[in-house]
Amino acid sequence: MIGGRKGLFLGIFLILAAGKASWSQEPAEGRHLIEDFVDNVQTMSGRFEQQLVDADNIVVDKSSGTIEISKPGKFRWTYLEPYEQILVADGLNVWSYDVDLEQVTVKPQAKFLASTPALLLGGSQNVLDDFDYIGSFTERNTVWVRLRPKSTDNGFTRVELGFSDGKLDRMIFSDNLGQTTLIALFDLSLNEDIEAHRFDFSPPEDVDVVGQPATRETAAR
Repeated sequence: MIGGRKGLFLGIFLILAAGKASWSQEPAEGRHLIEDFVDNVQTMSGRFEQQLVDADNIVVDKSSGTIEISKPGKFRWTYLEPYEQILVADGLNVWSYDVDLEQVTVKPQAKFLASTPALLLGGSQNVLDDFDYIGSFTERNTVWVRLRPKSTDNGFTRVELGFSDGKLDRMIFSDNLGQTTLIALFDLSLNEDIEAHRFDFSPPEDVDVVGQPATRETAAR
């Protein structure tokens, strides 16, 4: 028997390698789980471990850190390993701070997150309007739900969310380059208060800032 994190990621690889005929077209449990997450989970925080797999199923990158989400539209991903990077969505803009490079990139949030997996995690209750529900199936006590973005402008072609005991703890994102991102979530806390300042971001002094942040006036246009 394979346990721990190795077993967790092996299980995800088995999902990737499995034949897709097993995906059910019936709404059933999978649709209920994703709708419950969108409607009833307002905040989420915990740790994540992430792997990037190329088109030949070779792991080309590994990272880990913490995640904080407050719906609608705010999140903070902090990458701690192998290098420090902070990604903050404050409701108007997405800020990406590469600590080693001393560089901040900012983009208007509405355009940057459209039809992306991040929108699914932190979007409003109508976020599912941007995705087609494909089906679901159960593998190793995890219910996998597959969604497809209606628009692929941001490069994502498929999203698979894994629920264990009714809670989201696995994610698989596929892009149009044949790459797959695998994410496992740990030590999750749901619907507990997260301090508002966690979703504020001001570029540190003496760093390069690339991009122009949106304002409430420009975002309303």
